[in-house]
Amino acid sequence: MKVTRIYTGSDGHSHFDEVEVEIGKLQPGDGVVFRHEPPGQKQDWHPAPRRQYVVTLRGEAEIEISDGTKRRFGAGDIMLADDTSGRGHITRVVSSVPRFYMMMPVK
Repeated sequence: MKVTRIYTGSDGHSHFDEVEVEIGKLQPGDGVVFRHEPPGQKQDWHPAPRRQYVVTLRGEAEIEISDGTKRRFGAGDIMLADDTSGRGHITRVVSSVPRFYMMMPVK
């Protein structure tokens, strides 16, 4: 199964790519955090606090990287946040309903 990965390149900026996640294989991790954000919420430039999967459960978010590229993530979408250094990315809630999501730190 492919998921979108956001990572820090050698240029210090965040980039998108797609990575294959093996189905049925236990992923090493350290708990789960559930969060929500209201419609219109914006997190300005920030790197991921740790390497983690982010799964949107409800609502929709838009992630923007330094070159202006934007991708949207809705219910059921999985992103691997791996840009733990550098400038990071912007996250916006673009749905008319709150965004509910979970973060699962991975090693």
